[in-house]
Amino acid sequence: MSMGKRLAAEFLGTFWLVLGGCGSAVLAANFGGDGNPLGIGFLGVALAFGLTVLTGAYAFGHVSGAHFNPAVSVGLWAGGRFPARDLLPYIVAQVLGGALAGFILLQIASGAPGFQIDGSQAGAFASNGYGALSPGGYSVAAAFLCEVVLTAFFLIVIMGATHGNAPAGFAPIAIGLALTLIHLISIPVTNTSVNPARSTAVALFAGSGALSQLWLFWLAPLLGGLIGGIVYKWMGAAPR
Repeated sequence: MSMGKRLAAEFLGTFWLVLGGCGSAVLAANFGGDGNPLGIGFLGVALAFGLTVLTGAYAFGHVSGAHFNPAVSVGLWAGGRFPARDLLPYIVAQVLGGALAGFILLQIASGAPGFQIDGSQAGAFASNGYGALSPGGYSVAAAFLCEVVLTAFFLIVIMGATHGNAPAGFAPIAIGLALTLIHLISIPVTNTSVNPARSTAVALFAGSGALSQLWLFWLAPLLGGLIGGIVYKWMGAAPR
């Protein structure tokens, strides 16, 4: 597959992840106010993120490998599954796809009466944060540890599910469910990143607070991806 088509798949897949996952948080999580049965809540947002990866992987996996996440690309490189020369192009495509989705989500959300983004609030426009910008007020240390550990295990699941000895055709299901589980654990802590492109996509529109904390949502997931890739490779599972 040509590099242009692979990058287009990463662009579109990351676009879909941000639009679906962050869109569910912005538009549907609290629809109608607290206690309204039509609002999907934390559980619905977690499932939405999992579904974007599951459906995106089936749509684009055969084209680009369906990373949709700089931490996944870096982790797969560390695990011997992805060439270093493709890292930067993939990451650029992922960030641009996510940013376009963030922009389109902003245009949709702005169509509701009274919509505004209060950057001082935790989770504003589905942004990630720690301290005052953490949904549960979690510290920077707790947020960093959470993002590193969960991203590392996400890579372990990805590499295991896509291994040549794993059951064929089921990898997107395992990966999507893993991302759902990750959100169920960490939405209260950081609003869940494990993906620098997803964090960047909404921080661009969420205000200076989210942008000032964006460093953590690059550093921690990339470190976690490296750890997960190295650990799985060390376990002796040969690259696919």
